Amino acid sequence: MSDASRLARALTQLGPRLLPFADAATAELPLGRLLRLSLFQVTVGMAAVLLIGTLNRVMIVELGVPAWIVAVMLALPLLAAPFRAVIGFRSDTHRSVLGWRRVPYLWFGTLLQFGGLAIMPFALLILSGDTTGPIVIGQAAAALAFVLVGAGLHTTQTVGLALATDLAPAHARPKVVALLCAMLLAGMMGSAVIFGLALANFSAIRLIQVIQGAALATLILNSIALWKQEARDPSRTAEARPDFRTAWAAYARAPRARRRLAATGLGTAAFSMQDILLEPYGGQILHLPVAATTALTALLALGGGLGLLAAARWLNRGGDPFRVAASGAVVGIAAFSAVVFAAPLASGPLFSGGVALIGLGGGLFAHGTLTASMEDAAPQESGLALGAWGAVQASAAGAAIAASGIVRDVGSALAVAGHLGEALNDASTGYLIVYHVEIGLLFATLVAIGPLVRPADPATPLSRGASPRRRVTHPALS
Repeated sequence: MSDASRLARALTQLGPRLLPFADAATAELPLGRLLRLSLFQVTVGMAAVLLIGTLNRVMIVELGVPAWIVAVMLALPLLAAPFRAVIGFRSDTHRSVLGWRRVPYLWFGTLLQFGGLAIMPFALLILSGDTTGPIVIGQAAAALAFVLVGAGLHTTQTVGLALATDLAPAHARPKVVALLCAMLLAGMMGSAVIFGLALANFSAIRLIQVIQGAALATLILNSIALWKQEARDPSRTAEARPDFRTAWAAYARAPRARRRLAATGLGTAAFSMQDILLEPYGGQILHLPVAATTALTALLALGGGLGLLAAARWLNRGGDPFRVAASGAVVGIAAFSAVVFAAPLASGPLFSGGVALIGLGGGLFAHGTLTASMEDAAPQESGLALGAWGAVQASAAGAAIAASGIVRDVGSALAVAGHLGEALNDASTGYLIVYHVEIGLLFATLVAIGPLVRPADPATPLSRGASPRRRVTHPALS
C-alpha cells in the first residue's frame, strides 16, 4: 500500500472519530441518510428560536406590542403539545394507499409550519398598529399563525422521532437520539446567530424577509429530510386500525408507563423553570455585563451537548437509560445549588459553572428519558410512546416557564415589602425561591425514577452496544 493510500485511509477513519455521534450510523441507517433525516430537528430548533427568542424581543421592543399580548401569543403553540400522543398514534396506524405511515404526517406538519410562518409577519405588522386596518384582524391572524407553527413543529418532531425509531436498529438508538438532540441544539444556535445578524438593522421589510426565509428553509429542509426515508408498503392499507382510547388505555396500564411519564414531567419542569430567569439573575443580582449574560445561552448549549455525548457513550456501553436520567437530576441539583450560592458569594465564575452544569444535567436527563421511551415501546406503537413523551415534556416545560415568572415576581414583591422577614428582604429572593423549587422538583424526580432503575448486576457485564432491557408489548396491540 502506497503512502498516499495509507494517508487517505487514515483520514477516512479519523473523520468519524472527530465528528460527534458519527458512530450512530449503521448498515440499516448510513450516516448520510441519518444526517439528512435529522434536518427536521434543525427546522424545529429554528422555529423555537424564532418564536421564543427573536419575535419575543421584536414584538415588544421594535413593534411596541403590549407584553401581555406577546405572552399569550407565545403560549398558543403549547396548545398543540397535549395532542402529540394522538399524532404519534395516528402515524402508527395510518392507512395510506401509497403504503406510508410517517411521511404524510411529516409533510402535513411541514405545511402547517410553512403556512404559519408565511402569514406571521403581515399579522404582526397589523398587530403593531402601524397600519390603517382594524387591530382585531392582526390579533386573530397572529394567533392563527402561532397556532399553526406550534401544531406544525409538534407534529414534525413527534413523527420524525418515530420514523428514526423505525429506521434505527435497537442497539444504535441511544446514539441516534443523541445525534437528533444535537441537531436540535445546532439548529437553535445557528438560527439564533443568523436571525440576530439579519435583524441588526431592523425594518419591517427585513422582518418579513427573515420570517418568510425561515418558512422557505423549513419547507426545503423538511422535504430533504423525508425524501426516500420510509419504504412504501401498500399492504398496510389492509391492516385494522385500533381505537386511540383502547391503545392509550393499554399503554397507560403497561408497567412503568405512568411513572416514567411522571418522572419526565417533573424533571422537565425542574430544568425549564430557569429558562427566562438566568440572564436577568446574572444582570440584576450578580451585575454581569450584557456580553457575559448573552454568553450564558452558548454555555448552556455547550453543557447540553456534553450531556448528550456522555449519555450516548454511557448507553452505548449497555447503560440503563433511567440511571442516565437520574444522574442528570443529581447533576441538576448540584447545578442549581451553585447558582443559588453565587448570589451571596457574588461569584460570577460559580454562576457560570452552575449554568454549564444545568445544561449537562438537562442533556443527560432528556437523553435518558427519550431513550427509555423508545426502548419500552413496541414496534407498532413507537409513535404513541414518543408522542406521549413529547406531550408531557412540552406541556411541563411551558407550565414551568409560566410559573417561574409568577413565582419570581410574587416572591420578590413579598420579600421587598418585608413580608418574608428581614433576612430575605433582598431583590434576589424571588429568583432564589424559583431555584429552590427546581431543586425540590429534582428530588421528586429522583423519587419517581428510583423504582425504574435497573439493579446493577456486577456478575453480568454488559457488552458494548448490548441492551439488556426487555421490550414491553402491550396486550391490546400485540
